[in-house]
Amino acid sequence: MTKVPSLDYKKVIHALQRAGFLVVRQKGSHIRLQKRTGNEVIKLTVPAHKPIKRSTLSHIIKNAGLTNDEFMKLIQ
Repeated sequence: MTKVPSLDYKKVIHALQRAGFLVVRQKGSHIRLQKRTGNEVIKLTVPAHKPIKRSTLSHIIKNAGLTNDEFMKLIQ
């Protein structure tokens, strides 16, 4: 398993969009994304920080239902 890097929020949003998430809204420095999977809706909040802390990004990846390796492939 690879370590999660500290990334710019624009790269994180782009990677999550490639995973099927849609930007729903933005309020202040927080961007809301969601993805429908079957009967459930996965909702994420991504802070618009440059860079996003590694621990915060790790939680976002986990809540998105992705592994670190899957997320790293989406960035490239």
